[in-house]
Amino acid sequence: MKKIDWYIIKKFLSTFFFAIFLFTVIAVVIDVSEKADDFVRSHLTLRQIITNYYFGFVPHIVALLFPLFVFIAVIFFTSKMAGQSEIIAILASGTTFNRWLRPYWIGGIFLATILWFSNQYLIPKAEQVRGNFEAKYFDPNSSYENLNKSRNGSGSDLYVRIDSFTYAGIYNYDTLIKRGGPVFLHRIKNNQLVENIRAEDMNWDTTLRKWKLNFVIHRKWLGKKETIFLHTIDTMNFDFRPSDLKKDKYTKDKLITPELVRFIKQEEMHGSEGINELKVEKGRRDATPITVLLLTLIGAVVAGRKVRGGSGVHLAIGFITAALFILADKFSTIFSTKGNLPPTLATWIPNIIFFFVAIYLYKKAPK
Repeated sequence: MKKIDWYIIKKFLSTFFFAIFLFTVIAVVIDVSEKADDFVRSHLTLRQIITNYYFGFVPHIVALLFPLFVFIAVIFFTSKMAGQSEIIAILASGTTFNRWLRPYWIGGIFLATILWFSNQYLIPKAEQVRGNFEAKYFDPNSSYENLNKSRNGSGSDLYVRIDSFTYAGIYNYDTLIKRGGPVFLHRIKNNQLVENIRAEDMNWDTTLRKWKLNFVIHRKWLGKKETIFLHTIDTMNFDFRPSDLKKDKYTKDKLITPELVRFIKQEEMHGSEGINELKVEKGRRDATPITVLLLTLIGAVVAGRKVRGGSGVHLAIGFITAALFILADKFSTIFSTKGNLPPTLATWIPNIIFFFVAIYLYKKAPK
């Protein structure tokens, strides 16, 4: 690491953090103005609004626009260096083009690592704060249980596949008290019903961390022989928990990656719909940091050339490139969640496209 490396890295990081800070302040001001009436109706103090909402909103907006602002920061400070002939002087001193790009790679890897770790563990925690607040005060009808109210309004009816041969149903399940009933369970082998369990209700035992069934009728068939068991209380070690039954539109965002992986496997086993949306979210957490590296390289190559018009031309090219990237990302996501495009391919299509864009621009750049 030489002085020129530290010089470029310092400009890179300072420009990025200033840009993201400035935009975050603007985003918060706009959000406050839009939600002022909701905040008043909530009767919460300023401190409660900040801790219960904006501690989640700020990381959400930063993560959402992180790659874009890395790109804009690289375009901005590199364009200024090119306009002041600093890059020409660096290359004229005998420094190779690849050597000049080294601090960009270092800064890009550093920011990509921060984003990757945040996507896996920190951002989901922030999404819990934001999602819970929005579901309670801004969008009370968004939750799964409210969208699936039973006729008496006491809860929702849930149907799950326990394993390849076992299916269960829970009527009037209340996510607040973690109780529902009646409950049934069917186990089928060779297209024949071999076991049937019915209970008046079921609730989550926090001590045993198991499901407790009350007033159970347990029937088994072995050929033509039927056996019946009656239990006042029985416990079942189902592979789903109360948190798995409480679904809303923020569920995929709230789960840290290990929990999301487990949730995807569970939903696949249960035969649930919307699996692609969960897989796209998982893939996006790994693909976005690579996006940061690609946009860093593209930004450096594009803005490293001194052109008439200065930073304005470079920024225009940057915004057009960013817009095309966002369009590619949105289209691939829609084709996966609403169509048959594999989720893994959907999350990586923008990176694949812009990888070739980066290679083309690199080859065309004056060295």
